Amino acid sequence: MRTLCSSTLIGEFFVIGFAGLVAMKDPGLSMTTVWTVSGIAMLLCLLLCGLVTRPGGVALGWVLQVALIASGFVVPMMFFLGAVFAALWWASVHFGRKVDEAKARFAAQAAGPTEPSSPDAA
Repeated sequence: MRTLCSSTLIGEFFVIGFAGLVAMKDPGLSMTTVWTVSGIAMLLCLLLCGLVTRPGGVALGWVLQVALIASGFVVPMMFFLGAVFAALWWASVHFGRKVDEAKARFAAQAAGPTEPSSPDAA
């Protein structure tokens, strides 16, 4: 799950940076505000790459997805891109968990029987 979710978050990192560049063109927003908000969101993307497998990491990722969609009120294209990344986030979490379960099954099969053989069996 970590690899898929981290890939999605790195993609979001770049999209947020580019959205910040677009938002700078808005005369009603100061450059300080735009880059403070964008910078915090970008930093959160990077931090979540390491926290995604910890308790609450996925939930924090969902908060980021909602914030990304809400950023569409400033940069309208972000409504679409936020929805795309929310779908990618869902897919990363959903299929990442399935991959993790499959890896655990294969590791258990490769380890062989878990019961120690008794000396009487020989």
